[in-house]
Amino acid sequence: MSESSGETRSWRLEWPVSGGSRVARAHLKMAPQDFRVSEVLEEFPDEPETSSAASVTGEGEHLCLRIEKTGDNTEFVAGALATLADCRPFDVGFCGLKDRHAVTSQWFSLYRPGMMDNDAALIERISERWPVKSAHRSVRKLRRGDHQGNHFVVTLRQVSTGREVVESALERLKMQGAPNYFGPQRFGFAGGNLDRAIHIDPSALNRRGGQGKRRGRGKPGSSGDGRKNVLYFSAARSWFFNEVLAARVAEGSWRAPLPGEPAEHATGPLWGDGGTSAGGEIGQRERDIVALTPELASLFLATRMKPERRPLVAMAKDL
Repeated sequence: MSESSGETRSWRLEWPVSGGSRVARAHLKMAPQDFRVSEVLEEFPDEPETSSAASVTGEGEHLCLRIEKTGDNTEFVAGALATLADCRPFDVGFCGLKDRHAVTSQWFSLYRPGMMDNDAALIERISERWPVKSAHRSVRKLRRGDHQGNHFVVTLRQVSTGREVVESALERLKMQGAPNYFGPQRFGFAGGNLDRAIHIDPSALNRRGGQGKRRGRGKPGSSGDGRKNVLYFSAARSWFFNEVLAARVAEGSWRAPLPGEPAEHATGPLWGDGGTSAGGEIGQRERDIVALTPELASLFLATRMKPERRPLVAMAKDL
């Protein structure tokens, strides 16, 4: 639920599906082991995992570690790594947010110029909390979207229909893909992250540089306000994308680009300063959808976040 100007509202967290209705229901994530995610990052060699990652390959100022975690979200681990490495939270990079309620393997980069001799000791300290599967040095920080994708192993329990129905739906999914919605975990329980997004200071998202010395290095959550604001901002941006995609799915136009889209394939807006990069009728339709939630739309007026686009269709590989 959300309160705005004294009014109470609920967030839509379930959107239309491509087939018109779901062919089955099942229980997902009854245990973290039911949802395994492994980040695909082609920059580093695909080598056998080892329980001792003290041998670091490559060169550069950034130490990149592939960490396996269970029950911890990406922002929390990034903050803890900054504390363990005695660096600024901003000096920790990662490619994307991974679910807390899962077993996830993902890459983090730590800015550690001139400290290669201490890499093994740091990896040992980190390994006391999370398994370190691989370690490489790189010339650059990892940033959002640097990874090529994610590999999933998903276990569904108590499926409500027969295998043949599910297999038929999967065959259709292989051919046409699925609406590329952001998952509900991004929005928090009952949309709690969206509630919080309404109340953050948008200008705080622009503050960098000179404030680094004032950032805490103590507990993992010492930079919590800044990192949490980014999380809530991302939730708002993702929710607007889902709302636009839902409208396209409902009218059946989600698989092909429309006039005014700045790409050769169907895309939706990742809202930013200036709103959307689409023009013409489709740009106006996207603005009209966002305008229906002014309390979230106002969040983007004071930020310098560049508008981006995200594909409306997700194609699963090796399904």
